[in-house]
Amino acid sequence: MSLVRQSHKTSSKEQARALWVSTGAFTICFAVWTIFSIIGVRIKDELGLSEVQFGLLIGMPILTGSLIRIVLGIWTNRYGGRLVYTLTMLAAALATFLLAHATTYPQMLVAGLGVGLAGGSFAVGVAYVSPFFPPEKQGTALGVFGAGNVGAAVTKFLAPLLLVPFGWQVVAEVWAGVLLLTALVFWFSTEDDPQFSVRRNCGGSQKSFFTEFEPLKNIQVWRFALYYFFAFGGFVALALWLPRYLVGAYDFRIETAGMIAAAYSIPGSIFRAYGGVLSDKIGARKIMYAMFAVSAVATLILSVPAGVAGMPIVVTPVAFVGVIFVLGFCMSLGKAAVYKHIPAYYPAHVGAVGGVVGMMGGLGGFILPIAFGFLKDATGLWSSSFMLLFAIVAVSFIWMNTSIRQFKRRAGEGLLAGSFAR
Repeated sequence: MSLVRQSHKTSSKEQARALWVSTGAFTICFAVWTIFSIIGVRIKDELGLSEVQFGLLIGMPILTGSLIRIVLGIWTNRYGGRLVYTLTMLAAALATFLLAHATTYPQMLVAGLGVGLAGGSFAVGVAYVSPFFPPEKQGTALGVFGAGNVGAAVTKFLAPLLLVPFGWQVVAEVWAGVLLLTALVFWFSTEDDPQFSVRRNCGGSQKSFFTEFEPLKNIQVWRFALYYFFAFGGFVALALWLPRYLVGAYDFRIETAGMIAAAYSIPGSIFRAYGGVLSDKIGARKIMYAMFAVSAVATLILSVPAGVAGMPIVVTPVAFVGVIFVLGFCMSLGKAAVYKHIPAYYPAHVGAVGGVVGMMGGLGGFILPIAFGFLKDATGLWSSSFMLLFAIVAVSFIWMNTSIRQFKRRAGEGLLAGSFAR
């Protein structure tokens, strides 16, 4: 009996426990991963950082969390998600605690690399959770798991409550303690995923490490990666950048900016589960088309320069929050739709393919804040960040539509050739 068929025999209780404990752990990991979105503003003021330096600081954890995903995904397939997930959280907790004692900019950059391990937990969770569910339910399950992105909103809501009276160091220490506790809860309340358990119990041979990378030769994987670069990378970048954007463009206080930024983060996280359900019901391709179409309109509106006299169109703070809410909602659906494709097309390589797609999405979260800062310094326009996002949406939409049209044309030619053969 195949490993995939074996995974279908897991009980609903086992499925629920694996899904909800993993999702809770990922929520805490994501809160830690985006900690600089709040404490970075205070650090910027204390150290007198430029916009580019600030972008590099908040992007450093995103870099580690992105690059490590492919390795963690493969390790999950080989050594089991329970062990890899727990060790990842423990390492990230230690780095976050050390961050609280960093005093210079280089020290904070190095500590940020360690904090980024928390973001790598996504690849572990995807490879760990998906074997518990049959294909027709994997979109929903991975959508629910991905809703742990709401951890970004947790940081925006709660971190300012500690930051203002106690300082950013206390925020880092508390977040480290919570992540340590989460790692212990995960270890003692979960079990190995079905596929890993079967391989271990049957003594099955493992594929070589380099064999895991074979699907990466397929251009389709990199097309999925570009979609996720926008849907997830853009989400993370804005989750990090919005507090600074709102303070700079609209003169909001940091506490207020954190709350408003959460209005973007929450729908961009929670509705990912709904995106998974829709992907199972009506198909991921339709969701992708809708996401790119609406996101193009939203980013085009937000590209209107803020605070520039003489502009015929003005995006008010209220309008800005409303459009950001719509953009976050569309991104949440798109994130789920991208990952619906992976176990369907590459069931034996979820760790590697999911890791690469997740890596590229995470790299978007690292590269884009730096690009936002560079564009702001170069143009003086806060809205230049949304001009860049609009360009990414346009390229992604064109590539997707072209690829689908080519696939349909080849499929039609194949059917025609088959009819002549008959």
